[in-house]
Amino acid sequence: MSAAANVTRVGVVGLGTMGAGIAQVCVQAGLETVGREVSDELCERARERIAHYLARGVEKGRLSAAERDAALARLTTTTRLDELAGCDFVVEAVVEDLEIKRDLLRELEAVVGERAVLATNTSALSVTEIARAAERPERVVGMHFFNPAPVLPLVEVVRAELSSEDAVETAYELAERLGKEPIRCNDTPGFVVNRILIPLLNDCVRVLDEAGVTPEDLDKAMTRGVNWPIGPCALIDLIGVDVHVHASEALHGALGEARMAPPERLVRMRDEGLLGRKSGRGFFSY
Repeated sequence: MSAAANVTRVGVVGLGTMGAGIAQVCVQAGLETVGREVSDELCERARERIAHYLARGVEKGRLSAAERDAALARLTTTTRLDELAGCDFVVEAVVEDLEIKRDLLRELEAVVGERAVLATNTSALSVTEIARAAERPERVVGMHFFNPAPVLPLVEVVRAELSSEDAVETAYELAERLGKEPIRCNDTPGFVVNRILIPLLNDCVRVLDEAGVTPEDLDKAMTRGVNWPIGPCALIDLIGVDVHVHASEALHGALGEARMAPPERLVRMRDEGLLGRKSGRGFFSY
């Protein structure tokens, strides 16, 4: 029996956009899922979000009403971390702050069983640095889902310095059970996708000013010229300008390469609250 076959109950800590999406794919895959947030209001908001997207799945014929109801029944939300005690696998998707994630890892270790695997969904921080907070860092891995988690198939399974092979394989096989297409990689700044994508998007933004091109025309150039499915400006709006700037700063801090640093235009947009889709306006209006 594979290691992931022993995973019957999953915990998700942090039920924002990413965490709710991860919880959704878990319940849809037939796994009992415990989602933890810091308030009852945030728990209810996450449940409503998941219910909404499952209902859309029914409308589009991707699942039946019975499957939707069964999936929702597998979701438990709580404000108490100790209610994750029975989980075989826990994914944290809290704010991208190293100390917050390290503190959470220490708390999780105190409540979960010895065989439970702990995964961080960080996109920009070092999994090894997060894992160093654990008494047993060998059971800590990175499991980087992409937004929106229910839609995008890729999961980067990240091997930290002391991750055990068993923990890595459990995460990889679990991602497959969730219907994802995982890849394995070592813990390097930006992992695979962001190491390539972030400087590329930063170059695109710099071209906006240097070439005097509009966001609409830049996106047209990349979608019509090189067949990108979405233009760079629309993609940054989808990711969130603040999220992209944070990831750029983390990569630049780790690698020191000029292309990694966020362009001034993006820093200004972040400071002005022009964050993209989530604020209603970024490069485009929503």
